[in-house]
Order: sequence, then structure tokens, then C-alpha cells
Amino acid sequence: MTDRRQFAPATERNRTPILNVLKAWLPETGTVLEIASGTGEHAVFFAPRITPVKWQPSNREIDQMESVTDWIAHSPSENLLPPVTLDVTDPLWPVEEAHYNGAPITAIFNANMIHISPWQTCEGLMAGAGRILPKGGRLILYGPFKYDGEHTSRSNEEFDGWLKARDGEFGVRDIRDVMDEASKNGIRHLIARPMPANNFLHLFEKT
Repeated sequence: MTDRRQFAPATERNRTPILNVLKAWLPETGTVLEIASGTGEHAVFFAPRITPVKWQPSNREIDQMESVTDWIAHSPSENLLPPVTLDVTDPLWPVEEAHYNGAPITAIFNANMIHISPWQTCEGLMAGAGRILPKGGRLILYGPFKYDGEHTSRSNEEFDGWLKARDGEFGVRDIRDVMDEASKNGIRHLIARPMPANNFLHLFEKT
């Protein structure tokens, strides 16, 4: 049988520092919806370490869905749900459908998406979070960010230039813009946590 698992070296490097923060920030019950699970390596690492909370992976691209599926088959966990196909820009997410059996979604986790996609993905992410999270539900973002228009490191500035050369709609986002978009959807920013390699974890909460 073909092994469709993909591997992202950065995931193996950052997963433990991220997990340490997630354990403090995640709710104690419900399901965490991971937006843009990528290879699926985060999902299979985090899920067994946050029980009894469930972990719901999702992706938009078919090859990434296949990778997550095979990672789960390789490293199953009782609280790790099958991946769902999800595009954050859609007006209705599959986890909002009446037949979805992983409810309630009490938290959303998203790593490294909004800077490698058009701004509409951030808008869609915040709109969806505003729709599905209960009061007190949490949204956690991981990745590089600017602060008040300034990069936090030379490497992030160079990365931003590389992204924009690849696609003019890509780029490291200013956390103030992200916070403004969140606020439009009833979500407030609580705290930022510096992480290795000039990344950050940002915690938001549904009001």
C-alpha cells in the first residue's frame, strides 16, 4: 500500500514548544478544530497528549488530506477524529453541519496559514471562529507576525520578501490587523507568547 504521509521538518522542531503552551491554553472539554492541518504531524502528536479533549484535523488540499489520513492510520489515537475537508472562506464549514458528530468545538488551532495565503483566509478564519466558538471558546494562532508594521527579526523580514515575491497576496501579517479582524467577529486578543525561530503563539477568546 502506498504511504501518502508527508513530512515537514519544522513541525518536528516546533511541536513540543507549541504543545507545552496548548496544555495551558486549551479548554478541558470539547473538540479542538485544527484549521489547515498540513501534513498531519501536529495532529498525531498533539491529540494523545491533550486527552480527553478531541482533536479535529482539517485541510483544503487533497494531497494534504491524504497525508493526514495516512498519519492517523500510522499513529492512531482514540481522541483523534478523521480529517474533514474545509475551506475557511466558505460561508458554512462542515463542522457546522447538523450531522457533524464532533461537536462541540470549544477551540480552534491554526498554524502557519494566514501568511502563505491571501488576506481573505484570515477574514474567513475569523468569521468562522465567530460563528462556531461558544462564549469563552479559544482561538490559537501560531506563526510569524509583525508588530505595528515592524518585523520582529531580520529573518522574518527576508521571509516576508520571499513570500511576496512568490505571490503578491502573501506576506507576514501585522498582528494589529489580525486583532482588528478578530474583533469584528466578537473575538478578543488575550495574550502573545514568543516561540522559537521568531514565531509567536497568540491566544484569542470569543466574547
